[in-house]
Amino acid sequence: MTGPRPNASESPTDRPAATPTPADAAPHGAASDGSVPGAAAATKPWRYAIGMFGTSIPINMIKGSMILYYVDILGLDVRVYGAVMVVYAIIDAIDNPVLGFLSDRTRTRWGRRRPWLVIGAPLLAASMIGFFSAPTSLDGLGLVLWFAVFAILCEAFDSMLNANYGALLPELFPVEKQRAVANSLRQGFQLVALVISLAVTPLLTTKVFGTEETTTGFTVTAIIYGAIAVVVILFMAFGAKENPRYAEAARPRFFATVWQIVRNPRFWTIGIAGACYGSAMALVLAGLQLYVRYALGLPVSDALFLQAAVILVSVLGLFAWTRVVRRRGAAFTWRLAFVVLALSFIPLFFANSLVTAILAGILVGIGYSGMLATNDLIVARVLDDDARRHGQHREGLFLSAFGFFGRLNAIVSGLALASLAWFFGYQSGDAPGDQPDLAFRFFLCVYPFVLCAIGAVLARFIRVPEGAAEHREDADASTRDAAARASDEVDG
Repeated sequence: MTGPRPNASESPTDRPAATPTPADAAPHGAASDGSVPGAAAATKPWRYAIGMFGTSIPINMIKGSMILYYVDILGLDVRVYGAVMVVYAIIDAIDNPVLGFLSDRTRTRWGRRRPWLVIGAPLLAASMIGFFSAPTSLDGLGLVLWFAVFAILCEAFDSMLNANYGALLPELFPVEKQRAVANSLRQGFQLVALVISLAVTPLLTTKVFGTEETTTGFTVTAIIYGAIAVVVILFMAFGAKENPRYAEAARPRFFATVWQIVRNPRFWTIGIAGACYGSAMALVLAGLQLYVRYALGLPVSDALFLQAAVILVSVLGLFAWTRVVRRRGAAFTWRLAFVVLALSFIPLFFANSLVTAILAGILVGIGYSGMLATNDLIVARVLDDDARRHGQHREGLFLSAFGFFGRLNAIVSGLALASLAWFFGYQSGDAPGDQPDLAFRFFLCVYPFVLCAIGAVLARFIRVPEGAAEHREDADASTRDAAARASDEVDG
């Protein structure tokens, strides 16, 4: 049957897509055995996954060292830091959907996502180098402006990269079992990047290239990390084989798509739960070095051992959690991991030495690896469900909209840090107050525990959409039932 003819005034690329048929409910080209013929299947999971290594190094160094660099060394007041982070988050919430929308509408011979990745990688690297090259003569308004401008530039180009890199996961790997493998591999590469950009960074910045009182080490380290990131991201981008059928679909309209997204209840429930997890780990990322300095009374470089323990356990935990996903499903595993992560912060609060902190950190690593193995799979299910319902692949805008919740991390981190001045008198490295040890125990343990506990409760009551395989099984069962009923009626 032929559908209605389009209005002559509409551009062929701007027409809304037709409602998907049951055959369209499964990923394009997905066979009953889960294989995916065509261009999208040509991308090796490891080739895609290694891109996470490149995208993680710059932003993790920025988030993991910005408080130490600007607040503790350069003397930026924590209340000013908090105010800048609020502005940072607002701008981030605006530019994320715009960048995702532009990516979804991009049509080039090189694909929809690749041009943005190729452009964004060197721009992020340059912004990171500028961020960690603040002249030591700056103070007052000059320091604030330098911090704000380069923080916002880093945010914008990081958003550009992640909107496009994340959108490739459901496109390249439409079947959940295959997707789980690719996701676990990329999270493994992220953890390797964490070892380098977090665990090794304190050693490079304060021992090898500089000292705990100077900034030279940060600049040199940023240059090295920036170069590594550019090479890895370009290697991934030129190896990713996008599915050309996705580019043939109608180009989504911005306001219509945003309206459909915000009316989707799962966008809010899963987004808020994910924000609780993301904000908790952002606090850990931002405060770990100062937790080691003040709460444990050790040199910042000793954070290497604590971070390495957490990351090593997380790498090993990914394999175990992925097996649970394959046997029990992403939704069950996601809820379980939330509970484990929340409880892990309790012993970390009471750690009083490097050894006890490492033992507590092992528990954090177990919970963290569970969230790494599952959280993106839950989001990808929402994207699959949206494509089934509306017949358009608009992963870039949808993921960027989810990124709105992720960017709340900056507000939460800024407010959490500012609260240390109100509750404990910590204002900066020049004015740490009387209880900097307790201040950073709260920052690193109490606040993340509360956030993860809220997320775990929300996850318990969220109805997660079916995966592609489950959807196909239900559709096949419905077809068989309908055929059986028709056969009975004929026989009757």
